[in-house]
Amino acid sequence: MKSKRTASKSSVPATPAPVSDSAQALPETLRGHLRTLGLAYMEAHGCELAQEAARCGTGHLAYLELLAAGEAACQHDRAVARRLAAARFPVTKTIAGWNWSWPKKINRMQVEHLFELGFLQSCANVVLLGPTGVGKTHLACALGHAACLKRHRVLYAAAIDIVNRLSAAQSSHQLAAELKRYQTPRILIVDELGYLPLDKRGGQLLFQVLTKRYEAGSTILTTNIAYKDWPSIFAGDATMTSALLDRLLHRCETVVIEADSYRSAKNH
Repeated sequence: MKSKRTASKSSVPATPAPVSDSAQALPETLRGHLRTLGLAYMEAHGCELAQEAARCGTGHLAYLELLAAGEAACQHDRAVARRLAAARFPVTKTIAGWNWSWPKKINRMQVEHLFELGFLQSCANVVLLGPTGVGKTHLACALGHAACLKRHRVLYAAAIDIVNRLSAAQSSHQLAAELKRYQTPRILIVDELGYLPLDKRGGQLLFQVLTKRYEAGSTILTTNIAYKDWPSIFAGDATMTSALLDRLLHRCETVVIEADSYRSAKNH
């Protein structure tokens, strides 16, 4: 038996399913148990679907399977919604919205393979390298979005914002707690690395974030600076930069994008 009430895994409701009037017919004890267990879909639709099952002659197990499927779908959708909200993406981007015809150079097979998310299993990293305006942030956020749909924890932040937060935390003697914020996500997206210069303190703080994630989680970086010029990002400290690159590139996919600025083209 199919029911239009069954939740879809592709939809992400903003709020839990409302309790329908028919739920009032559930025995109070049963309603209490469902609420205690957090089974909002079952509470909302249990009675209604039971009545429909009775009309159609559906067996008890088939009815229970239908009810459980609806509950599982709703819980999945709520979990995905929480992941997307916690990721703090500046805008919602998906691979479906990517214009493959725009870049002059991009390895499409490599990018599409990344969206299978296999790199998460080995805590590998992804570096999106190219000039300003070629879609690096779009692809980084789309990868993060795809991971959220699989219920992975993701956090997006611009590189300079990470440094500013850590610097403030260090001044207030709360650096360890703030570092943990960037250590725990399955994916950390560090956007616009190298767009603004870092002083020695800022470089050291960002170094701590990236090295602490080594083999503990995946980091997605966007940058317009070639690896050989990365010492310029970290206040000219070649030794620290070399140590960082050694860890970052141990397991890493580098996606090179060559294109004219998409934003500049839209303004003409």
